[in-house]
Amino acid sequence: MQKIAPFLWFDDQAEEAMNFYTSIFKNSRIKDIRRSGGGGPWPKGTVMSGTFELDGQEFMALNGGPQFTFSPAVSFFVNCETQQEIDELWEKLSEGGEKQRCGWLKDKFGLSWQIVPAVLGELLQDEDAEKSARVMNAMLQMDKLDIDVLRQAYEGARS
Repeated sequence: MQKIAPFLWFDDQAEEAMNFYTSIFKNSRIKDIRRSGGGGPWPKGTVMSGTFELDGQEFMALNGGPQFTFSPAVSFFVNCETQQEIDELWEKLSEGGEKQRCGWLKDKFGLSWQIVPAVLGELLQDEDAEKSARVMNAMLQMDKLDIDVLRQAYEGARS
């Protein structure tokens, strides 16, 4: 087990969430699911918790009840190499959830994700402040981020 792993508190959808996330990301798997033996707050046989990996990153999931919910104050940042990867992740993760501005979305469990092209940091940090400003302006107009439109803004092309 890695030293630090995100721990996700679900009401009662931990198993559904693990299956959902591992179906979306490559190189992903459910490592284990712990079911109740009947003691404590969980009925016998129900999922208490589990561990899963998304592209090598380990996560833990708990069915903890409705006391806590997710907030956009914590999100998962997904660095994407291609527009195809952005498009796929955007559609799959937002299904049943909510598409938001600037590459953010909320999935059907209420967890926030940022689906971002890897090139964005480079475009925003250019020494030419005008280029960076154009990219930022273009990004602020988008929901799902579009690499071509961001590059056009960087180059000063009018769309």
